[in-house]
Amino acid sequence: MGSKYTHDVIVIGGGAAGLTAAGGCALFGLKVALIEKGAMGGECLNNGCVPSKALISSARRAAEAREEKRLGVQLAAPTVEWAGVHKHVHDAIAAIAPHDSQERFEEMGCEVIRDYARLVDRNTVEVARRKLTAPRIVLATGSTPVIPPIEGIESVPYLTNENLFELTELPSHLVIIGGGVIGMEMGQSFRRLGSEVTIINPGSLLIRDDPESVAVVQDQMQREGVRFVDGQAVRIAGATGAITVETDGREVIVGSHILLAVGRKARVADYGLEELGVELGQNGIKVDARRRTSVKNIYAIGDCREGPRLTHVSGYEGSNVVLEIATGLPTKVDWRALPWCTYTEPEVAQIGMTEDQARKTHGDAITVVRETFDHNDRAVAEGEAAGHMKLVLKGKKVLGASIVGKNAGELLLPLTQAITGKSSTFALGGAVIAYPTRSEITKALAFKAWEPTVFGGLPKKWAGLLAWMRRMF
Repeated sequence: MGSKYTHDVIVIGGGAAGLTAAGGCALFGLKVALIEKGAMGGECLNNGCVPSKALISSARRAAEAREEKRLGVQLAAPTVEWAGVHKHVHDAIAAIAPHDSQERFEEMGCEVIRDYARLVDRNTVEVARRKLTAPRIVLATGSTPVIPPIEGIESVPYLTNENLFELTELPSHLVIIGGGVIGMEMGQSFRRLGSEVTIINPGSLLIRDDPESVAVVQDQMQREGVRFVDGQAVRIAGATGAITVETDGREVIVGSHILLAVGRKARVADYGLEELGVELGQNGIKVDARRRTSVKNIYAIGDCREGPRLTHVSGYEGSNVVLEIATGLPTKVDWRALPWCTYTEPEVAQIGMTEDQARKTHGDAITVVRETFDHNDRAVAEGEAAGHMKLVLKGKKVLGASIVGKNAGELLLPLTQAITGKSSTFALGGAVIAYPTRSEITKALAFKAWEPTVFGGLPKKWAGLLAWMRRMF
């Protein structure tokens, strides 16, 4: 019998979420159409995670050399060649691109269509003058940078993450509007590469993270010469080389380039969603825990839906949708152990609840244990002992952890297991860990959580009784 559908699944979007969904369904043997008009790999590969981390690596190398004499070793002062930095960034993209390429996904069994798509009805997508049909449709259309409503913004050339990595010259003075992840990572990196950097942001920096951790990073960046202005940009004028930004505090900053880094908005326009009755929220498609839209056979995953916007979240949601479509078993997202990391130096990493969030939810029922890296032998030996780790506990259960320090993001994995109940603070505290490593700080904190119990009144009495019996008998 012939099918009434052309495909089993239609995926719109070839970024992290869409590629995971399309590739996974194809590996299950389903007939998949993957539609992407732009570059394969989406934002993460082309103008997000990959190029930014490559730039951060070049900047770190410059910073290390700039500290000419350290740990008894003399280095020469760095010479930054912007053309070489630019090449390294784009070499990194090129090296990873084959993993996300059209050819790879065609080899998996996907039909890849490089054109614009629009939903005609709940089962039909119009693309490249064709009408494709499927019982399940997955929207993974991503997001775009927010352009804030600042007076004069449309009359000046500005940068976002979408064109930042195409710069052919190093900015002499980069003015960044926004103190989130992009603003902080790029601010420190361009300063290390030789630009003067000013970050304009009203209120708290890295607002999702623990303020105590953020303060450590801000202090380091200020020591490196990054200037922070607490305020809102209200007026912009000028041209490349001399762009003037005025704040609501009437401070005027003149820079050579402006980077807008105030957040992202879901890409949902012109796909036929509203005509179809797909419900939209303030910034993205509304979805349930299974990532289904208000039209239940249509899913929305990654940046296009309301919720956290992180590459690993996109991959996680893509995997969930694959399992649900392929097996028929419902899968729900679980954000209890959601991790993220800002790759400044030192890094700021967070998983689960911050201390403030936990206190608002659980009040005095929570406790916080804290350990600094200057008590970690590896950190001391490396001369990289700035920072700390905090565990937020309810009883002995981990609700969250905040880390600031070198390679902080690498320490999150065991905490994921502890928060989801697949491990415990008792197990972590008793683990045998290679010495000397930074991960010993996790064991130290887990043990600290149990220390009052292990060395409490009853265990002491029992130890005393055993000692008395041994002396007597």
